[in-house]
Amino acid sequence: MSYTKLNRSAATLTKNRTEGSISPFSGMCVTCVDGCIGMCEIGKSAYRGAEVLYPQPFGIITAASEKDYPYDLSHFSIMGTAAGAYGCEADSDKATFEKVTIETKIGRDKSIKLKVPFVLGGMGSTNVAKQNWDGLAIGAAISGTILTVGENVCGMDDDSEIKNGRIVRSKDLETRVGLYKNWQTDGYGTVVVQANVEDTRLGVQEYAINKLGVQAVELKWGQGAKDIGGEVKIKSLKKAQELRKRGYIVLPDPEDPNVIAAFEKGSFKEFERHSRLGMVEEESFMKRVEELRKAGAKYVFLKTGAYRPADLARAVKYASKAKLDMLTVDGAGGGTGMSPWRMMNEWGIPSVELWSLTYQYAHQLAKKGEYLPDIVFAGGITFEDQIFKALALGAPYVKAVGMARSPLAAAMVGKTIGKRIQEGQIPVYVERFGSSVEEIFVTAPELKKKYAKKFAELPPGAIGVYSYFRRLSQGLRQLMAGNRKFALSYITRNDIATLTKDAASISGISYVLDVDKDEVAKILKG
Repeated sequence: MSYTKLNRSAATLTKNRTEGSISPFSGMCVTCVDGCIGMCEIGKSAYRGAEVLYPQPFGIITAASEKDYPYDLSHFSIMGTAAGAYGCEADSDKATFEKVTIETKIGRDKSIKLKVPFVLGGMGSTNVAKQNWDGLAIGAAISGTILTVGENVCGMDDDSEIKNGRIVRSKDLETRVGLYKNWQTDGYGTVVVQANVEDTRLGVQEYAINKLGVQAVELKWGQGAKDIGGEVKIKSLKKAQELRKRGYIVLPDPEDPNVIAAFEKGSFKEFERHSRLGMVEEESFMKRVEELRKAGAKYVFLKTGAYRPADLARAVKYASKAKLDMLTVDGAGGGTGMSPWRMMNEWGIPSVELWSLTYQYAHQLAKKGEYLPDIVFAGGITFEDQIFKALALGAPYVKAVGMARSPLAAAMVGKTIGKRIQEGQIPVYVERFGSSVEEIFVTAPELKKKYAKKFAELPPGAIGVYSYFRRLSQGLRQLMAGNRKFALSYITRNDIATLTKDAASISGISYVLDVDKDEVAKILKG
């Protein structure tokens, strides 16, 4: 069985000519014919070169791996029970799913309150995030969860003021943080500002703490989508030149006269902006954490990607030694605005395997009595059953899951429906629910009651995120009630089972036919 699709993908706008007959190893058409116009990735690379490295079209899509990994969360099943209750009286009239609470607290002092155990991971300077930020930020705020502002926002901001190599003001970051804080309710959640190499050099996190009142910052080692720095496409020669002056790697060289002439002639229409690779060292890591705390950061997080096991061990150990508030571990497969397509499919440790290793490492430290930050699992989670399984797989150390691509999808759909309502061009698929925001969005009446006149200021994208999170919340509470677990703290690794012995050996979770063996023996003996 091949896990990978080669040489054609909707992500790169390519396909095989002989779609029914494809060489399984190379991905090429079984018969490659002289005279073909080049619809596959090889063919398109013959005339567009490095452009075909990336998912397209940039700026209006997110992309994730289409590799069929050997193991995923579908290889686990949730183990319900008909007996007892945890966190609620075992009474049919009292133990209803509405009684389940999914609120949680994050951080060393547990002072970050979350209404829901799913947080929005870092989305930075890509156009698709920027164009939907009002939906994401306000949606996260009214849902009572964490929102992370991703890397390169200040560096990419045309209006940034930079003096002596340090950021003085960024209108974009100011807006992104402000949108969240203006809608934050009852002290739930927090807004986090992430930083990569360029952000650290610019002093982005110090600026966010001292000028924007941000309390939480996140150090970034990487993400599940790629093992290099962030990239974006730039359509403007002037902006490409400015970004090069700000210290970014810009390809091709926007100062080269030949490149300028080729761009103006239309030979290519986009420059690539690349971030530098971060270099992890324990001493410099600890020093940076201390710098941020001295700068006024109340909470310090770390996000790491799907690197090799030794790097994951470093992340867990360093986060422990530095007494960080939260560690996010992001599995391979991606969910991004722009990462090299083959890299997204072919690098890193997939989510289930990475999360299983994280549990092992965390458990080793816990047994020795060492401090552990609250852990967040991320990497392709979209629905309530996956949320439950991820929480169980990492219990008791995992307190929430990270999501980015699916909340962004909810924000984009909400925004699109809002536009169609304004234009009077509601699609038939949606029109059956009504013709106004109040009719189409099922949570609109609830939000209108809560926010009164301010409801009119809610972007449809934010209502989309809120409605999606409400669905996840109810679905998760139903699953928890079925397991008789009425609070998140009662979820254990015994609440799930694997459907194959291979998955059991990888995760340490019991194979379904081995679950409850001792208890079964006692019941039958009695």
